[in-house]
Amino acid sequence: MREVAIVAFAQTRHTAHDTGLTEPELIAPVIDEVKERTGLTRFGFTCSGSCDYLAGAPFSFVSALDALAAWPPISESHVEMDGAWALYEAWVRLQHGDVDSALVYGFGKSSLGDLRTIMTLQLDPYYLAPLGLDQLSYAALQANAVGADRKELDEIVRRSRADGRSNPYALDLPEPDGEDFAVRPLKRTDVPPLTDGAAAIVLATGDLARRLCANPAYVTGIAHRTEPHYLGMRDLARSVSAADAARAAGVGKGPVEVAELHAQFPHEEILLRRALELGGDTRINPSGGPLAANPVMATGLIRIGEAARRIHDGAANRTVGHAAGGPCLQQNLVTVLEG
Repeated sequence: MREVAIVAFAQTRHTAHDTGLTEPELIAPVIDEVKERTGLTRFGFTCSGSCDYLAGAPFSFVSALDALAAWPPISESHVEMDGAWALYEAWVRLQHGDVDSALVYGFGKSSLGDLRTIMTLQLDPYYLAPLGLDQLSYAALQANAVGADRKELDEIVRRSRADGRSNPYALDLPEPDGEDFAVRPLKRTDVPPLTDGAAAIVLATGDLARRLCANPAYVTGIAHRTEPHYLGMRDLARSVSAADAARAAGVGKGPVEVAELHAQFPHEEILLRRALELGGDTRINPSGGPLAANPVMATGLIRIGEAARRIHDGAANRTVGHAAGGPCLQQNLVTVLEG
């Protein structure tokens, strides 16, 4: 396997409302930032992650290419998923050996529509979508299955929001209070905030990675797994796919100093800590995580970027970035990064 490292990461200052920027205008600053950090103006491969449902238009990712100045022609691909899966595709592409750098980005503007309705439209059209259950209803079913103590859930939300307030890219959310429920047992403060944003990562191999970054974050393990779409075929009190992905990526082969988990609800953090077998000395989501900023289709990529940033700045030597997709943590991608 070729050595592949994250050498640059950038993200927008996320907002809870539409600022009027088009998707190319949202993406362009983070692309420019990673180009400036690395000194690269062209990449061997480019891959993006987004969702046409959010934009309400087919092939909306094509217009986003305007942010790349894609002439002369580039080698480019796209996944209709979180940008974390675009990173996985780029990592695989770099293993081919004929290119040595890759640009990955993800973006989403949740403010343009009703996110609960949009995510319901992505469900199986024959058996699940007609039920009318949305992502909060599914999450509430899983929260009931987990049966976590309310105090533990409240503490996760409080910690996440507090960490988010110290993160200039996250939203400035107040301390959670009150008993206002979204869908029982989930409080409104258990629900990730509406967020618009984007992020970009540059991957590089071997000697190029060492030339571009003083402390490259090497991808020493990466794997993703999925479970059945239908909740009746799954044990919602566990995340089997997250546990399988963690084992395949080698999470347990050494201590994990920081884990950035794509936990959109507090009970998901509990499930993922168990699935990844993270110890009490692992710091979880010091960025605030999705409960402090949740730009759909970039949130998972940001988790990997935040995990890499801890290595870039010397704060940690071994971290984990996790991304999830589908209802109730159906799909999980785990990335182990080392300095």
